[in-house]
Amino acid sequence: MPGAIYAEGLVKTFGDVRALDGVDLDVPEGSVLGLLGPNGAGKTTAVRVLTTLLQPDSGRAVVAGHDVLKAPVQVRRSIGLSGQFAAVDEYLTGRENLQMVGELYQMSSRSAKARAVELLEQFNLTEAGDRSAKTYSGGMRRRLDLAAALIVRPPVMFMDEPTTGLDPRNRMMLWEVIESLVAGGTTLLLTTQYLEEADRLAHDIAVVDHGKVIARGTADQLKAQTGGERVEVVVHDPALLGTATEILTAFSKGGSTVDKHTRRITVPVAGGAKLLAEVIRELDSRGIEIDDIGLRRPTLDDVFLSLTGHAAEADQAVEGEASEAAKPGASAGAGVGVVGTAGEENK
Repeated sequence: MPGAIYAEGLVKTFGDVRALDGVDLDVPEGSVLGLLGPNGAGKTTAVRVLTTLLQPDSGRAVVAGHDVLKAPVQVRRSIGLSGQFAAVDEYLTGRENLQMVGELYQMSSRSAKARAVELLEQFNLTEAGDRSAKTYSGGMRRRLDLAAALIVRPPVMFMDEPTTGLDPRNRMMLWEVIESLVAGGTTLLLTTQYLEEADRLAHDIAVVDHGKVIARGTADQLKAQTGGERVEVVVHDPALLGTATEILTAFSKGGSTVDKHTRRITVPVAGGAKLLAEVIRELDSRGIEIDDIGLRRPTLDDVFLSLTGHAAEADQAVEGEASEAAKPGASAGAGVGVVGTAGEENK
């Protein structure tokens, strides 16, 4: 039986750009899927299709038991969406923004006001609740946008890079909010470029590149797939960088990465501290002085370099995605962007 979010063979093109190229997803109810990928990989396009903001060229998607093409209004009534950019009305106060979204969801004025009070408190915005949103910092706007997406306690949530640009304190606060939502039974699809974010929040991770899902598994499984561990060595003498690379490559479970500017060599390994001791002995026996050496777990860039051949930040945005998002009425950040009424059935 398909999960709360299910997609099969989704294809979406913008001119010559194939933003989605047969994407399959299945997110069980009450779980979190982290959708990872470089800029332009297709993450936002997938979210826009699943939230009825774009129609796929082919394929099938079901969200909260409703087909996104056959029953878009029912889908919109079952989801919350926090997009990449905060979608708040700058001339309304934080409280008024939340009340407006609640009333657009056909809540009574009294219920919308009460829910706004709850959310302002939950997101630490009570003191700023009666100030216009244009006076808010970027982090405050992001929190207000997420609060608006939760106005009706949706069973399914989509969050498109919700913590990008936030300081560590605000990021941790949003992580705690997300964890409480999931603990309450909410199903979440989360796009992110932060492996530590997916590591903490996601039950499962799908890596997307060039419109395709190229890997899937838990954070630990993906790390293991890229070598599990990394030995990093900083060589003292730049002239010995080549020799040191040859030595480290003999211990490697894959290719080596060399940064000549910092004299740093990185190789994937297996064997932990015992292997690290062997590496140190071999370097010493060859007379290679080192400034630093360490054993660490793979980072997001390690995973991306292994799976896609480039770092997470390397790609530019897909032109089709960017142009589509710039169309009038195409942007949807908070829940206000996906509220459905009977008259919208054929949009």
